[in-house]
Amino acid sequence: MTELTGKIVLGPHQYGKAENRVVRIYRDTARHEIRDLNVSSCLRGAFDEAHTVGDQGGVLPTDSQKQTIFTYAKTHGDGSIEQYGQALARHFADDIATVESARIEIEEYAWQRVPVHGGGHDHTWTRVGPEIRIAAVTVTGTGAAQREWVIGGVKDLVILKSTGSEFAGFLTDEFTVLEPAYDRILATSLTARWRFATDPQDWDATYDGIRAVMIAEFATLHSKALQQTLFQMGQAALEAYPCLAEIRMSAPNKHHWSFDLSRFDVPNNGEVFYADDRPYGLIHASVLRADAPDAGTAWDPYTGAV
Repeated sequence: MTELTGKIVLGPHQYGKAENRVVRIYRDTARHEIRDLNVSSCLRGAFDEAHTVGDQGGVLPTDSQKQTIFTYAKTHGDGSIEQYGQALARHFADDIATVESARIEIEEYAWQRVPVHGGGHDHTWTRVGPEIRIAAVTVTGTGAAQREWVIGGVKDLVILKSTGSEFAGFLTDEFTVLEPAYDRILATSLTARWRFATDPQDWDATYDGIRAVMIAEFATLHSKALQQTLFQMGQAALEAYPCLAEIRMSAPNKHHWSFDLSRFDVPNNGEVFYADDRPYGLIHASVLRADAPDAGTAWDPYTGAV
């Protein structure tokens, strides 16, 4: 075995303030609005000496990043989470000299109004879940050389269809015991991330529309496999929204096995199932345009939230 004797050097590095829990209440009228966010900042740049010799002269404290995140929730928080992320990322890239690239990752938790007297209460909500809207904005460089990438998406979108799905004709070997299924439950907890080629006119409406298109495709497609379903969902979203460059999806196959009731002389005609949480098949797929612009560092993660 050859021993390594090369010089030891610092590799890629980044830092930021992770998971700032920002709740913004809009009190412009008696009927309040709420946005509930989890915001992470990530800075990349000339921070080598902070690691190699402990020189913090070029390091913007993570506490300063936190203060900026909360202040911008008031001064730049009236739009979508993507626009809020753009404002933060541009600030760090433009105004902090040592920052070469800034990334903002955001999760948004949904709330719905409490029904009272036939309508939603003006200032009381219940949490909606488990799905979470997500966004990530990366800004690199300054001035004319500046580049920006925006990713939107959803995670933990739990969706199930009770028929219209099969899985048959698969490869077999000496360890295969799985029987072909021609009518099965198809369920998943979808994470879908979409990269924008251009900014849409309305970020919130675009999010709602992409989500609706993908769910409708899941529901109406006769699925021969989860892989096919994911491709069709991504294709449908790209066709409906020309502002998108690509979609990346991660989908666990949430298995539902028909429970054997025959020992009790009770028929089970696809009506009673055992929901098996693990192990599970995990499918990853991406769907993109052949002429999609370069992704640059758009997909380079910080916390892994998006």
